[in-house]
This record gives sequence, structure tokens and C-alpha cells, in this order.
Amino acid sequence: MAFELNPSETPESLQNKIEETRERVRSYDPEYLGRYQPVDVQRLWEDDGFVASYLEAKRHVVADTVKMIDESLQWRNDFSVNDITEDNLQKSFLEAGMHYFRGYDKDGNKLFWFRLKLQAKDSRTLQEKKRYLAFWLERFVRHEPGALLTTVFDMSESGLGNVDMEFLRFLITCFQVYYPRLLAKILIFELPWIMNAAWKIVKSWLGPDAIDKLKFVTRHDVQTYIELEQLPLHMGGMDVFEYSYPPLPEDDFQPPLSESGQGEVGDAEVKETDDPEPRLRKEGDGDSRARVTRRPTTTFTGSLLRLSPGRELCFGQSEGDRRCVILLENIPKNLVAYKVRTTAPDNYRVKPSSGVLDPGSSVEIMVSLHGGSQASPQDRFLVMATEMEKAVAGDNQDLAQFWKDIPKTKVMEHRLQCKVLQGVKPAHIQTTNPHADLTNGAGGQQDTHTMLLKLLAGSRRLEQKLDHCLWTENVLIVMVTLLTAILSCCLYTQHTGLGLF
Repeated sequence: MAFELNPSETPESLQNKIEETRERVRSYDPEYLGRYQPVDVQRLWEDDGFVASYLEAKRHVVADTVKMIDESLQWRNDFSVNDITEDNLQKSFLEAGMHYFRGYDKDGNKLFWFRLKLQAKDSRTLQEKKRYLAFWLERFVRHEPGALLTTVFDMSESGLGNVDMEFLRFLITCFQVYYPRLLAKILIFELPWIMNAAWKIVKSWLGPDAIDKLKFVTRHDVQTYIELEQLPLHMGGMDVFEYSYPPLPEDDFQPPLSESGQGEVGDAEVKETDDPEPRLRKEGDGDSRARVTRRPTTTFTGSLLRLSPGRELCFGQSEGDRRCVILLENIPKNLVAYKVRTTAPDNYRVKPSSGVLDPGSSVEIMVSLHGGSQASPQDRFLVMATEMEKAVAGDNQDLAQFWKDIPKTKVMEHRLQCKVLQGVKPAHIQTTNPHADLTNGAGGQQDTHTMLLKLLAGSRRLEQKLDHCLWTENVLIVMVTLLTAILSCCLYTQHTGLGLF
């Protein structure tokens, strides 16, 4: 997990505070007799980033950090957070779609959507709603460790009956205590005026840091934080996604290349990349990585791995467009060995290009253009995966031998295409017609489709503005009519009164 270093801290002093924090937490219960869950204890002792996130939340004050970790781990134990699964959740919540992940904001943070109109205040279901929220937060932390969330409260078509203050307080506690340093921003979309009083109470529960992250937005300014393509239609965006269950939604829900994950690579021979570096996390913290790396927006679910993106890697000339991230998630309950190859090993660097995933774990693979190399639509990437026994897992040499011995029939393969972003001249292709990219090939069709979507969104916004103008006109007509009637009554009364004298 990535974490920030306090300017007054050195790496050595921070490490000392991490170790001191661990020992002082242990002093609360030396044998952890039912106080914490074993898996959380193991994470406390092995994951420096986990401890450092609490230290950062408490301004590196060890005494306050110890209390916070104790409260968090006790809650995880009492709530049985590690045991919450899709199978033991109330299905009506999953089917309703109150919460889901989809897309990224402009800073590269995953969007966590809250559809408030689908939530009703009911004390009988409060505990189950808390488990439901914990399920989503755990799912995110395990799938994208060290990443940040932007929570979007979609309050359109909602009222006071949809506001559950106890649930909102639990949500705030999650971000303040149970999952510190997870929240990037809170966007409140179209807050009805009738809920202002309720949200003033909610703001009083937030700390100074959280208040700074709270943003109230409308259809007119929400694009300050989220791209048009990532916004749903009712927010003035272009995303036509509609939640449905099952299955649980992933990043973009576009169909995979094929059901089996098999596909044609082309005539070029697929070669293995030379990768001397083992981990992506050493390149920088989560925030900086999000700003310089294109985040996955599609998924593919195979027999062994879930891949994001599921269709293509997009490259351009700017710094942020010269890198892409491939997310791999282990689906089965066994170890899975993975390996990534490319048809152009001299042009790309893949870090890590191979490794082993524990059950339920995930890894981020950085694919970057090397030196002055340019991407080409002819380039392909091959992701390979196979199950393996624990006894086989070893160093890189043993892993290389394992891949040589494994039968091809036991290997899951999935191909990713290379897409050159618009405005970038692809390698090995000469274009004489400046409009060729809009009229030829799949890329031109996609660009045309995007233009049509933008026109449709613009037309929809104009239609809404026209409806607003018509509504305003009708209100003005009614007001003028009323004023005319009142004036007529006044004149009649005055005339009648003068006549009496």
C-alpha cells in the first residue's frame, strides 16, 4: 500500500514508528485472544503500508494511531468483515444497485456510486446495509490496494425518506477509522434544498480533512471532476450503463473478445518481455501513478483471471498516454501463475512480466513505451495463466522451468490489442488522407460513434434547457395573470369605495 511521508519524518523514523505501533497494539492483548481476526493480525505484522495509513491519518502520533488501529481491528472482528461474501448478503440489496463501482474521475480515482433514491430508512435493515457497504469497501481494497475512492452521492429524485442518518454516520466512520486514507473526494450531486439541514448535521461529523474533500455539484459543474464519458445520462453525460445483477459490475462491462479467452494474435511471433523489476508499487505512490497512467475501463473474466482492461491497451505521445495498467485478479482458490508477452518486446517494458497470484489476490502490471518507441495497431499482448501447486512456487528460475513443463492445454490465454490514440501518428503506418481515421476501420467507427454520442448529449442538454425555458415562461404567465387579477380587484374596490361617497 502506498503512503505519504510526513515532511518531518525520515524513512528510518517512520519505520521505527511503524514497529512501535505494532508492539503497542500487541500490548492490548498479547495473545490476541478473540480480540482481532488472525488475517488482520497477519496484515498488521507484515504490511507496513497498512500501519502507515493509520499513522498518516493520526498525523504520525503513535498513541492516537494505536487507539485507532485497536478500534478498527475490533470492529473488523465483531463485524466479521473478512467473512462477508456475495453469497451471504441480502440479495435484494445487490439487485437494487444502491452502490457500485464504475469508471474513474479526472484524477484517476475509482468512482463509488451511491444512488440515494434506491435507499429507504429502515431500522430493521440497518445492520444488513452496513454489511453491504463493508462488502463493497473490502472488495475495492482487495482489488486495488493503495488506490483511492471518489464517492458520488447521486441525490437526484431523492427525498428525506431516503436519508438514513445512522447509515451515513457509519459511512463516515468507515472512512475516518476503519479505512483511513481511502477517500479522495465526496461529490454531492444535486442536493435538494429540503435536505440542507440534514447535510449540515453530516458535515458536523466530518473532520477538517474530510470537509475539504466535500464538493457540492450540479449538472453544470460536475464535469469539473468527472469526464463526460464517465457520467450517466441523467447527469448530462454519455455513459449509457444501467445497473443489473447478476453479475456484480466491474469497470466497464463491455463484452470480452471471446467467451473462452482465445483469439488470433496475427502473423507476428509472440515473444516474452525482458523484465528485471519485480513490482510496480516501487515506481511511486498511488496518487502520482493515477495521474500519469491510463486506468483500465473494460474487463474480461476468464477461467483463472479477471483482466482489466479486457480488450485493448491505448497509447499516445503524452506522458500519461505512454503507460497503461493491466489489472489481474486471481479467481480460483488455488495459486495462479501468470505471464505477459508482446509481439514488440523492443518497444515495450512490462513490469512485472510474470509472477504468482495467491487466491483472491490481484496485481497491477505496468506496460510502458520504451524510450522513443511509438505504439502500432499491429502490436499485440498475450496474457497467459495456469494453476499451480504450492510446492511448485519458487524463485524466478523455478517459475521459468514451470512454464516450460506445463502443457498448453492447461494454459488460459487472452489477447489484448494495441490502440493508438487519435492525433498520434502510429508506427509503420503512413496516412495521406487526413480524414482517413474518421472514415476507415474500427478506429474510425469508434471515433464517429463518440462524435454521435457527444452530439446526442449536446442535443439532450439543449432540450433540457428548452424545457426549463418553457417552464419559466409558464410560471411568468401565471404570475402576470395573478398580478393582473389582483390589480383589477384593487381598481374595482377603489372605484366602488369612491362611489359610496
